[in-house]
Amino acid sequence: MKDLEARTLKLATSVESLLESKYLSFTRNQKFGLLISLYVAQGLPYGFFTQTLPVLLRSEGVDLKTIGYSSALTLPWAFKFLWAPAIDKYASRKLWILWSNLIAITCLMGMSFIELPFIINDGMMILFGGFFLMNLFTATQDIATDGLAVNFLSENERGIGNGIQVAGYRVGMILGGGLLLSWFTVLGWQYSLWILSAIFLLTTLPVLLLKEVKSNTLQQKLSLSEFVDFFKLPHLGLWLIIIIVYKFGDALGGNMVRPMLIDSGFSVKDIAIVLGITGFSAGLIGAVVGGFLVNKLGRFKSLLIFGIIQAFAVASWAVLSIESLALGDTTKPIIYILSTLEHFTGGLATAALFTVMMDHCRKQCAGSDYTIQACIVVAMTILASTLSGISASELGYLWHFIIAGILSLSVFPLIFKYKNYFIS
Repeated sequence: MKDLEARTLKLATSVESLLESKYLSFTRNQKFGLLISLYVAQGLPYGFFTQTLPVLLRSEGVDLKTIGYSSALTLPWAFKFLWAPAIDKYASRKLWILWSNLIAITCLMGMSFIELPFIINDGMMILFGGFFLMNLFTATQDIATDGLAVNFLSENERGIGNGIQVAGYRVGMILGGGLLLSWFTVLGWQYSLWILSAIFLLTTLPVLLLKEVKSNTLQQKLSLSEFVDFFKLPHLGLWLIIIIVYKFGDALGGNMVRPMLIDSGFSVKDIAIVLGITGFSAGLIGAVVGGFLVNKLGRFKSLLIFGIIQAFAVASWAVLSIESLALGDTTKPIIYILSTLEHFTGGLATAALFTVMMDHCRKQCAGSDYTIQACIVVAMTILASTLSGISASELGYLWHFIIAGILSLSVFPLIFKYKNYFIS
């Protein structure tokens, strides 16, 4: 343990001096502006994949289990820790971000030339393969961007920085999900993907302004054992369990909201407005508010309070499964309220979680350390989303959402046990 602490201290000291020369010229607003553009870029394809595509597939008669299984295409986000050390060790983060985004855009453009009816009837594997590749390279961009964010932001900037990060991601999801979905009937498949690709490219351009020096003297000296030392940090095991549980219930419940509304007679346009625009706008506001409140409330209280509210918001969708409540014009306000509540509280909870994840990163291995934690979150989200179709099919929507809320509450004894180890 003493050897580990000595190596960590030596590397941390070297990194601090390196960062001063690499990032000292960046103002606070420049940091936030660059990170916003990069996280918007990440949210664009993810918004289309998770918000628009499930609605299109369900409206074309694709079964719930297939929609649920399609969540497994995001597996690169769960396993990106395998190549994260290479991102930290070789080349500059600027180059990783540029090339990853350009290849992801190429995948989108390629899929735009395949007609949707063919995809639904005969080309589902082509669609899934294209989105798998796009997720692979977007996940690679995320490793570099997260490492950049950890090194960019001071401890006092992390709360607001993570709020901005989640908000930028939400903006991308609104553009790629809600807005694009609401115009899909006018634009069609090809033009929708072309517009998505164009916006993706525009949000990538600001990284060209990043003047990052490749750190040959430090990064290439990092050994595999120093990356693995992350798992030897004090009390890390309990924190990783908290990460596993914290967003599981939210993902389990949230993945079946759109199919439930389709089954209840809602149009694609209505869903786009209620969830893709109104909901994600609420999530954007929640992320910014959450990032601000993390510094005010402290890490422990933020995770606890935001998580409790999130659990009840997820469970509240069970209200719409009550047989006596028909989904007509008179109940639309209820759906708006539930969507706003779920996404707002989700933004709060995510901002708090990401802030504490940054607190557990060593600067010399920032991309890898953060990626390991993010992969755990994504893996549990994928697992929950994949199981959601089975759960909703076997249990019905009512018990599906109730169980999702209960699972969300199960993390709180662990947070209390970890109380003394938070930064603030």
